[in-house]
Amino acid sequence: MRILITNDDGINAAGLAVLQEIAESLAGPTGEVWTVAPAFEQSGVGHCISYSRPMLTAELGPRRVAVEGSPADCVLAGLYDVLTDGRPDLILSGVNRGNNSAENALYSGTLGGAMEGALQGIPAIGLSQFMGPRTSCLDDPFDAARQHGPALVRKLWEKGIWDDGPYRVFYSINFPPVAGADVAGTRVAPMGYRTDSFFTTEATHSPSGKKFLWVKGGPQHTATAPGTDAALNLEGYISVTPMRADLTAHDVLDSLKTAIE
Repeated sequence: MRILITNDDGINAAGLAVLQEIAESLAGPTGEVWTVAPAFEQSGVGHCISYSRPMLTAELGPRRVAVEGSPADCVLAGLYDVLTDGRPDLILSGVNRGNNSAENALYSGTLGGAMEGALQGIPAIGLSQFMGPRTSCLDDPFDAARQHGPALVRKLWEKGIWDDGPYRVFYSINFPPVAGADVAGTRVAPMGYRTDSFFTTEATHSPSGKKFLWVKGGPQHTATAPGTDAALNLEGYISVTPMRADLTAHDVLDSLKTAIE
């Protein structure tokens, strides 16, 4: 089995080392795990691609390449520059340091990498580790992902829904902000929505008087609707969310046709 891994926290991130372990456990001793990951952190870039500029790449070791680009760029580089002798069977992106539950999924570079894999016709999974007070005191804040990731990814690979339509299904896994021993179980769940948590900006000034804006995230431990990803994560459950890149609001198509056409 051949697996391509990437992330958005950068090629030296601790979560990518956890993902390497997960991928190696699935690929087995005769398989291959290839890393093509951003040279620098790319959090929050979503499904961005470097369409208007070239990307510098560097081979750091066997099956290990750094790209000055986004996670989606890394998937493209992996498919069309690195793995030229054959496509991977699976693409894994993560393990992100922080949750990609609820609306965070829309900004996530981690899921942007998985989405690009799906658009390229390859099964893909994004993995994220929710952080919080109960992980900050752990020697390994990725303990839940490290303990439960290998078996869950294998189960999803073997029993998940892998279609071949124009907008293939890909998956988002969020591990809860608890130690591995305290994980309550795994639940398949839709995206939630944090009604009182938004990205905002905060202005600062440089010594020369120039104005800069920092983007600030909102509270991450705000409960979402019962049974949705972030709510389940805060209850100690791993959430698995099937996703598609199709952004059409199918639920309003018929009503809009009646109103407009």
